[in-house]
Amino acid sequence: MSTLNPPSDPYMRLLGLEVRHLGPGQAVLAGCVQAQHLNIHGYGHGGFIYSLADAAFALASNSHGVPAVALATHLEHFKAVREGDVLEAHAREENLGRRTATYRIEIRRNTDLVALFTGTVFRMSKETS
Repeated sequence: MSTLNPPSDPYMRLLGLEVRHLGPGQAVLAGCVQAQHLNIHGYGHGGFIYSLADAAFALASNSHGVPAVALATHLEHFKAVREGDVLEAHAREENLGRRTATYRIEIRRNTDLVALFTGTVFRMSKETS
């Protein structure tokens, strides 16, 4: 996957996510919390934060040219986000095996860590993809 040519993802476009960096085993995406991303309390919806982290996870885990699909994910929320907040998801590879790989995605507002996502993928062989 080229750092200048991320794959087309209609869901990322729908959410207004921006790819800021791609590299082997890593990705940085950004998204601005908008009115349609708010929950019933007026804060950023956890689903928006999850989607931002999951998109970074997908790009980082598929950056080696081997199709990868999620096996497990986990998200912890630390701080509330509000409309207008720009969030960045910083994905990095923690472990790369032959059949599985694990990633850590920090969701930040400026320097504040607002959520932490971890995920493990199954790396498919090119014959089974």
